[in-house]
Parts: sequence; structure tokens; C-alpha cells
Amino acid sequence: MSLALKQVFNKDRTFRPKRKFEPGTQRFELHKKAQASLNAGLDLKLAVQLPHGEDLNDWVAVHVVDFFNRINLIYGTISDSCTDQSCPVMSGGPKYEYRWQDEHKYKRPTALPAPKYMSLLMDWIEVQINNEHIFPTNVGTPFPKTFMQVAKKILSRLFRVFVHVYIHHFDRVSHMGAEAHVNTCYKHFYYFVTEFSLTDHKELEPLKEMTARMCH
Repeated sequence: MSLALKQVFNKDRTFRPKRKFEPGTQRFELHKKAQASLNAGLDLKLAVQLPHGEDLNDWVAVHVVDFFNRINLIYGTISDSCTDQSCPVMSGGPKYEYRWQDEHKYKRPTALPAPKYMSLLMDWIEVQINNEHIFPTNVGTPFPKTFMQVAKKILSRLFRVFVHVYIHHFDRVSHMGAEAHVNTCYKHFYYFVTEFSLTDHKELEPLKEMTARMCH
């Protein structure tokens, strides 16, 4: 990793505080287990598999939070070159345009500049993962029946960040020497969402050719 890149990642340029796992909790132990697998250089396809005896909801919750933190950081590293002028629409090339919709201001799918879309997206995810009724932190508090549905929506929307970064800003990623880091994060994400069928295949279409080369 280049010195410039280390400085960027060490500065931890996330736009908002990370959701932390409290030490001593079951979720913290799972987070450590997941990190240990990655640090040991375990094959990413194996690293994403549900550990024996663990709850799938817990495993997905840990990864959703981790991917949010990491993808938020990746976008942060290129955000100075993603402007309303350079990216007037949130897209992944000429074929794919992403419109924003939520329960508040944008009740209909609305075309927005990429930076605005990203800001709304990260704020929306942060609200979800900090909502105790959706992501309970206390051991023994059950996950709601809608948990997987929310997790799928978060992961599908996070995938769009990869699409935009790879298609519109990969020269910036390469220039910073961050290519290997972003590729590893992408592969980890891709293997995880496909292992548990957490993202529709049509969402994965924009990066299909790259994925075929990268994720054998």
C-alpha cells in the first residue's frame, strides 16, 4: 500500500462515526472472528461462510455494518473528484441510472447528482444500523422479521457505490494506489451477498464482466 494511500485510510475519512461493536458482546466476538479470517489470508469464499453454530442474522448484521464502514471509506477517498458537475446523475455508465427514493422527502424515484445520492444513502444506512429495533445490540433481543429485507436493501444500495466508483472513478482509485484494496473489498462483498442470496442478480449486472474476471 502506498504511503499516500496509507495516510488516506489511516485518517479514516468516513463521513460519519462508525457503528462500533461493544467489547464482550456476541456480535463483537463474531466481528473479531470475521476479521481474523481475513487477516489470516483465508480464501474470501470460505471467509464469508457462516461459522458453525452461529446465527445467520448476527453474521449478516456484522457484515452489513462492516461493509458500510469500508465502502463509505472507499467513496470518501474519491469524493473530491465526484462532484455535481462531473457526476450530475448517479449512474453506472450510460445503461444504468440510480434514482433515490425514501419515506420522507423523495417519495418517488428521483434522479440526483451522485454526491447527493451518496450522502442520502449513507445517512439512510446509518439510521437503519443504529436503530435498535432493526439491528438489536443486546444479546437475546430477537431480530425483527423484516431484518433480512432491510439488510438486502442496504447491501443492494451499497453495491451501487461500487458500480459508480468502478465505472466513473477507477482512474482516481488507481492513481492513489488503492486498486488492490478496493478489489479485495469488492470480492469480499460479492462473495458474501452471493453466498446468502442477499442481492438480486439484476443489481449485479453492471459489473458482471469485471466480476467474472475477478471472482472465479
